Amino acid sequence: MAAPSIKRNVSPLARTADGPDIITSRENKWLKLFRAALRGTGPGSGEAIGIEGPKLVEEAIRSGLEADALLVSATGEAHLEPLLLAASQSEAGIRRERIFRTTDQMFARCAGTETPQGVAALFRQPEWNLEDILRGRAEANGAYSGEAPLVVVLAGVQDPGNVGTILRSAEAFGATGGVATRGTADPWSPKALRASAGSALRMPLLRGIAAPVLLAQLKMHDVQIVAASLRADRNAAPDHARRTLRGRAAIFIGNEGAGLAPEITRAADARLSIPMSETVESLNAAVAASLLLYEAARQRREFA
Repeated sequence: MAAPSIKRNVSPLARTADGPDIITSRENKWLKLFRAALRGTGPGSGEAIGIEGPKLVEEAIRSGLEADALLVSATGEAHLEPLLLAASQSEAGIRRERIFRTTDQMFARCAGTETPQGVAALFRQPEWNLEDILRGRAEANGAYSGEAPLVVVLAGVQDPGNVGTILRSAEAFGATGGVATRGTADPWSPKALRASAGSALRMPLLRGIAAPVLLAQLKMHDVQIVAASLRADRNAAPDHARRTLRGRAAIFIGNEGAGLAPEITRAADARLSIPMSETVESLNAAVAASLLLYEAARQRREFA
């Protein structure tokens, strides 16, 4: 498939001898948009999601996200054909006039990685609501699984690497969606997206909701609030932990240092801890979340 040429009179663009237009100025408006998106902490309301790297860009296209623009450097040209093929097979596609080319040097000035691969894209934010998160996993045929919702809630997790890793585990272990409450690192930030390996683009996801509002909404939908805790709930029945995650449940993962806010632990229907050696004070937030999500998947398989 031949790569399309850009036929736009947007200054400053320089036309090379072999035809395509190449962006050569760091002041170009599109390069400024890419730089802000790829080096920022996540998109604000109405802003595009910046995604870098051919694999993640292709994942976003195949996930059905709508691309606002695609930027390719000389090095990235080698990855363009499969991206265009993926776009041709998607409903949203990529507009030809929004495929831009630049030099490797200019691309490096925009990139958020140390060794850029020369491909980046801006995507419109998908719109999710709580019903999407509670609906169940989408099957290959477009239907929904109908299983009890399992939601992972990031309540104050501040490291974007942890945020992305937790969402990757959530998708792997069958969670129906995720929520990043106010004060949590943005799951659509460049670092979190890379750590999620695309899961943050595929899963239904809410961002920036206040914890009290979320707690009230989950209670209204009869979703059990499960708080990840350093200490086991001694008031629980002996087999309570073995049954806690089988039904409609939301697992709350707290801040790396401070844990969950008191308002969340007070509202929790159950507290779960991970047995471990007394010589270890705590686990990394992403590790702890992954273990709890695995336990949820195990319980659901066992009692399906």
